[in-house]
Amino acid sequence: MPYSLVSAATLGFDLVRLPAGGQVADVLLTGLGADADTLGRLAAAHPAAGRPDAERAAQAIRARRAHELAATGVPQLRDVPAAVSGVDVRTSRLVALLEQGTIGNTPALERLVRDDVLGGEHTVAAAADPEVVARAADVLADAATGWWAADALDPAARRELTAPFAAATALVTPPRPDLGPAAAGIDELLGGVRELDDAGRRRWRIAVDAVRAQRRPWAAAMHGASWAAHVSGRTRTLAATQLLAVQAFTDGGFTARDGAEGVWNALAGCVQGLAMTDLLDDESRAVLGEPWVLVTGRHLPLVG
Repeated sequence: MPYSLVSAATLGFDLVRLPAGGQVADVLLTGLGADADTLGRLAAAHPAAGRPDAERAAQAIRARRAHELAATGVPQLRDVPAAVSGVDVRTSRLVALLEQGTIGNTPALERLVRDDVLGGEHTVAAAADPEVVARAADVLADAATGWWAADALDPAARRELTAPFAAATALVTPPRPDLGPAAAGIDELLGGVRELDDAGRRRWRIAVDAVRAQRRPWAAAMHGASWAAHVSGRTRTLAATQLLAVQAFTDGGFTARDGAEGVWNALAGCVQGLAMTDLLDDESRAVLGEPWVLVTGRHLPLVG
């Protein structure tokens, strides 16, 4: 399945169930918010920069092999064999895949980096030297792939893919993407998630159980918010909020099982509703924000 910034919440569902999904989110956020200096630093860190031809060729071969392994090393949800016999065996396999299997894969992630994150709507990249953008995209795509498949790659291969990005961002913090008119509320919401304790996480799980019957109106409300972001030119803004939510989810102590069992969808809905609250009808805002109401006793938006 292809990824796009329009469906960032779906990407987030995959990232919160990967061991290093927060690092993948960091790479994508860096690309979304990159200014000219950031693109230049990323391009300068390209593994081919300054190397003799023989070293560049050898590195390119190693990188290609690492990308090939990454593409097949993480299970996908579609990998459940239809011919598995026995209800218990198949159910067990499904549960495991919901915790570990992804909807997309690393080729889809690479396309997202090159075509969406640094695509035509990235105003800085559109005005930059195409060679600089291409090299920066390589560094971002390598790092995203390396962290996506962190458990499938041997440590040396993972480091080779992720080290250029780490070097480019080690000394200067990349600019933060624009979070739109609800930035203060998003900061407050995600800050609360990051600070959760055991009791707070338990409240989120209880809230998920309470709203589970509303899956259908939730999906329609999520689609409506995505459409509102598209027509208002805020797709990149909404994607940034979802990627920040991935990091908050992890920092808040939630697990891959929480992601598989609905906590991510609940948080993603709250973030989506808050980020687009000025363009949503009351019913959509209420459906998306209900988990937050149940957890905190407050309605979205958090900041008027």
